[in-house]
Amino acid sequence: MIRSIYLAGPDVFRPDARERGRELKALCARHGFEGLFPLDQEVPAGITEPAAQAQWIYRNNIALIERADAVLANLDFFRGPEPDSGTCFEVGYAVARGKPVYGYIPEHGSLAQRIRLRHPHAIGADGLLDVHGWNIEEFGLPLNLMLSVPAPLVVGDAGMALQQLARQHHHAEAAPGR
Repeated sequence: MIRSIYLAGPDVFRPDARERGRELKALCARHGFEGLFPLDQEVPAGITEPAAQAQWIYRNNIALIERADAVLANLDFFRGPEPDSGTCFEVGYAVARGKPVYGYIPEHGSLAQRIRLRHPHAIGADGLLDVHGWNIEEFGLPLNLMLSVPAPLVVGDAGMALQQLARQHHHAEAAPGR
């Protein structure tokens, strides 16, 4: 049963990150879930050294993922044509722990199509390789296969992803034998 959802994504870097966290948690509440946002936790004032702050944040985010029943991940491109690396780690960690993960992205298309659309400067002259001559993954999936295969990906926003999560969760609860 899904009661709590860890809210993963680069939203923590927004200028209005705390307000965004409140919005995401309110969306969760409207669907009957408790949202767990990383910035709900404050680094203790006595931890001032950056490496110690980073360790504290890491340990506490892992603890929130452990506490959560599922993860909702903003997997939109961030600072380039890939999702936020921290969010990718959190998704992988949750999958490894057997937790359901739902992701959301803003548009349809394969990863290569999405890169060509939003980051054309990253594509080489032939349109098949990146500007450094490396292959662009093309399995017809909207993200790298290590994100697309284990996590249902919703095209839309967090609210749309939560609707799908709630629909599937409530359907599973109503299924015989549950």
